[in-house]
Amino acid sequence: MDFVYELHKTMLQEKLILAYEGEFTQEVTKSILAMTERNMDSFGEDSGVKRKVFNVMVECLQNISKHADNLDPESGAKNNALFMIGKDEHHYFITSGNPVFTEKVPEINRKLSGINDLDKDGLKALYKEIITGSPGLSEKGGAGLGFVDMARKSGNKLQFEFETIDGRLSFFSLKNTVSRVNTKE
Repeated sequence: MDFVYELHKTMLQEKLILAYEGEFTQEVTKSILAMTERNMDSFGEDSGVKRKVFNVMVECLQNISKHADNLDPESGAKNNALFMIGKDEHHYFITSGNPVFTEKVPEINRKLSGINDLDKDGLKALYKEIITGSPGLSEKGGAGLGFVDMARKSGNKLQFEFETIDGRLSFFSLKNTVSRVNTKE
């Protein structure tokens, strides 16, 4: 039972207000959004900040639910992923993690690095290019639009890394930071 207290201490140390690990369904996503809204309301958070946090959360949660690889096609089971939101005095931190096929790592890395290389105007131009019919759409309907939107709405670079699980799989971690100071977009 020591792990419960250790987990509690870690959550306090990392300033987490919500953490979920498991399968992501539409119902789970709705629950996460509702719990976060209640927490932010109890903090008396500014509506503009809430809007930015929710936009990033929705994109992050959609990325997990729409684009997670089904690692065991025989069982039909969905893969578990991780979602966390934390806050400190100045920022909210939205973090997710899920397994991906290692063969996809270079492409995800390329997309995210490219997004991080753009300024505000570059992100806006890329966003418009994607929504007006980019030929880069994946079979699941994405062309990195969610990642672009996260960077645009937060005004910050996307932090990401890949940890090798085994020869076939890697764990993809993504973190986005949203300022608690409401600045105009």
